[in-house]
Amino acid sequence: MDGRVRYIDSPLENAIFSSEERAILDEINRRVAAADSIEKLIDFLFEQTRSISPCDRVSLALIDDDGRRVVAHYSRTVYEPVLLKKGYAEDIHGSTLQEVVSRGVPRIIDDLEKYLAAHPASPSTLILVKEGVRSSMTCPLSIEGRTVGLLFRSSRSACSYDDHQAMLHLAVAERLSQAVEKAWRIEQLTEANRSYTEMLGFVSHELKSPLAAIVMAGQVMIDSYVGELAPEQRRTVAGMIGKAEYLLSLVREYLDLAKIEGGELKINVRRGVEFYKTVVEHSMDIVRQQIENRKMQLDLEMDHEIKVSCDPNLLAIVMVNLIGNAAKYGSEGGRIIVRAKLDSEALKVSVWNEGPGFEDSDKALLFRRFSRLQKPELMRQKGTGIGLYTAWRVINLHGGRIWADSESGKWAEFSFTIPQA
Repeated sequence: MDGRVRYIDSPLENAIFSSEERAILDEINRRVAAADSIEKLIDFLFEQTRSISPCDRVSLALIDDDGRRVVAHYSRTVYEPVLLKKGYAEDIHGSTLQEVVSRGVPRIIDDLEKYLAAHPASPSTLILVKEGVRSSMTCPLSIEGRTVGLLFRSSRSACSYDDHQAMLHLAVAERLSQAVEKAWRIEQLTEANRSYTEMLGFVSHELKSPLAAIVMAGQVMIDSYVGELAPEQRRTVAGMIGKAEYLLSLVREYLDLAKIEGGELKINVRRGVEFYKTVVEHSMDIVRQQIENRKMQLDLEMDHEIKVSCDPNLLAIVMVNLIGNAAKYGSEGGRIIVRAKLDSEALKVSVWNEGPGFEDSDKALLFRRFSRLQKPELMRQKGTGIGLYTAWRVINLHGGRIWADSESGKWAEFSFTIPQA
């Protein structure tokens, strides 16, 4: 280039390190094996290697967007303020980093001020010069020949690094690579899950009000508040209401899931909650039309006066799911029985229905997210596999237990207990 940027092509296996350098590299190996965070590894690296290599700044960046961008992840410095912070991103194409990434070789910049004069379009160099950095060394973090990140070592003095320093830096980077990739994958998954949860909540929330309005408008027409309907018109509107109510039930399930996945589902236990009036009646109001549409009989076997300790709003989510599933998957014209019993230790609730039930081997699939049993009689009914997972999460928040029993071809029963101590 112009003497201010150098790439070191010497193979690492030819490098010779002092006993102090080897001891530090061995300690890095041990730290990598036991590390619980990449940040702690970088902090250790910063503290332990300053005695053998000039360093005012150590930085880790990760390769994103299929190798098109480099994203700052973590930095440790001896100075303040730090201007180039986590999240800063820059394109790799057209920069001298492209050589580091594609060839997997270290890069040394002896004088960042002169480098900036030769590369005025490099915003990261401008930021580092403002921080007072004058020379830097960059090594690829590679897994099986694929560069997953970059390790930067910088000094506030010019011409701080030679070929030996580059080999030492490369040896450090080689030891860090696997831990860095693991941390990056976890971060990517976390970000993807966060984006998915936000999208899920937003879309569900936006659909809820229009669907509720459709149901209400249809009911107004069915009840003849805007004039009498002909039989065919009444059947058409009733079908419209049924489809909108189904979509509304999906929206409720997805909103509950979004709260769970987003960590927003918090438990607020109240004492003396009237279980029948506050939880059961509210749940029945939501699923009543579904039960009537399938001409099912709902029986309640419980003391209407029992009072319990629970979060009534969360417990209503469970009851809506269990009674709704009994109506959805039970036999048309069949029976549903909701039982509740309170003793000194726990509230026990069960929802039983006549219907196809399931095999014992299917029990392990019931409370998993998006999991549905592949029994033909059950698959005929639309479902998401979310409701039972949500119920499981809610009962766990209460410190309770939920399970299912069945006699295939005859009945199914879902039960839970919540401690009352």
